[in-house]
Amino acid sequence: MRWSRAFLPVLKETPTDAQIVSHQLMLRAGLIRQTAAGIYAWLPLGFRVLKKIEQVVREEQDRAGAQELLMPTLQSADLWRESGRYDAYGPEMLRIRDRHEREMLYGPTNEEMITTLFRDEVKSYRDLPRTLYHIQWKFRDEVRPRFGVMRGREFLMKDAYTFDLDEAGARQSYYTQMLAYLRTFQRLGIRAVPMKAASGPIGGDLSHEFIVLAPTGESEVFYDGAYEEFDWNQSELRYGDEAGLQGLFDRVNATYAATDETHDLGRWAEVPEASRRTGRGIEVGHIFYFGDKYSAAMNLKVSGRDGSQVTPMMGSYGIGVSRLVGAMIEASHDEAGIVWPEAIAPWKVGIVTMRADDDSTVAAAEGLYDRLRAAGIETLYDDRDERGGVKLGSMDLIGLPWQIVVGPRGVASGVVELKNRRTGEREELSAESALARLAE
Repeated sequence: MRWSRAFLPVLKETPTDAQIVSHQLMLRAGLIRQTAAGIYAWLPLGFRVLKKIEQVVREEQDRAGAQELLMPTLQSADLWRESGRYDAYGPEMLRIRDRHEREMLYGPTNEEMITTLFRDEVKSYRDLPRTLYHIQWKFRDEVRPRFGVMRGREFLMKDAYTFDLDEAGARQSYYTQMLAYLRTFQRLGIRAVPMKAASGPIGGDLSHEFIVLAPTGESEVFYDGAYEEFDWNQSELRYGDEAGLQGLFDRVNATYAATDETHDLGRWAEVPEASRRTGRGIEVGHIFYFGDKYSAAMNLKVSGRDGSQVTPMMGSYGIGVSRLVGAMIEASHDEAGIVWPEAIAPWKVGIVTMRADDDSTVAAAEGLYDRLRAAGIETLYDDRDERGGVKLGSMDLIGLPWQIVVGPRGVASGVVELKNRRTGEREELSAESALARLAE
């Protein structure tokens, strides 16, 4: 993409109404623009990041055996009355009447709808277990939306729902999703620590929040430094390995990590003082077993192996796809701007011409741009008629992992400058060497 043809409206000044770093940088770097309170348009740069996160989430859900579907944003109020939640949900639910005076709502979540879909189609134990998921926009009418996409009213979520014959099967589904989440966040280039979450009236140990550590996080967190040595990918573990998945869960449960909401002073005292870590964190995912809360209320039954009627056990598994964009910026930025992990960067490399009025510089940059594109490397080429310093500042602001700086002196010497955005390291290389490095 040529910057001169891109819709990439960067701002020099920080908007006064943006209070936290991610909101400030998402506005300044041209990722989003507010269209109403807590509602944002995703501009091309932000949309590229959003779709890359969505794709990683999708691939790991598919790998774990989940099946994707798509449920509508609007739901019938009757579904929620059937579960008993319609009147209890509160003013965060946006309630609507259509032209026939039928009561509708803009879905804040999808437990009722997925339970109904499953109930109407599945009749036998042979159809269990199943995991279904979708990635869809949701709406919660926050009384005070703030902090940009971190606490907006409209947001993009991945929701998975599991259906099992009994609690033992539901636990295996839970462990499977825990592994999928660890792998998802590993691929995204962030460490999201699974922390014990409140289980509500169901109780038990099957509720974990995944928290990205960031100085501006909304929650205070406490965790054992042993997590810093944890293999987040768990590459040796395979789905379906019941003993291995149980071992993973046992290790997570045995290694202390909690937010201030569930902090246990007794267990915290058992963590060696040298291993105690505290800080702030942002919730980006939540996995939760809720048993027959919805299946019983909505009369979901299947025939069991002995012919009796069985109420399946369910769980829900959410990842805040749009919230992850803000959380990752909170966790990965510097004074100059965003520092994207390579897996979700809108482009891998940005080319900067220091002199747009120098023919040899422009020719060298154009040649590099063509070669990078031919090699399948996503590239943003800043070909604007701007001063070199302005272009370098813009590249730092939008945070691409690599920059290639092309200037008259380098061209005369047969080199370009390759900059690593995360480390700040700069190296003068031939164009061929720079291409080889980026292709690795």
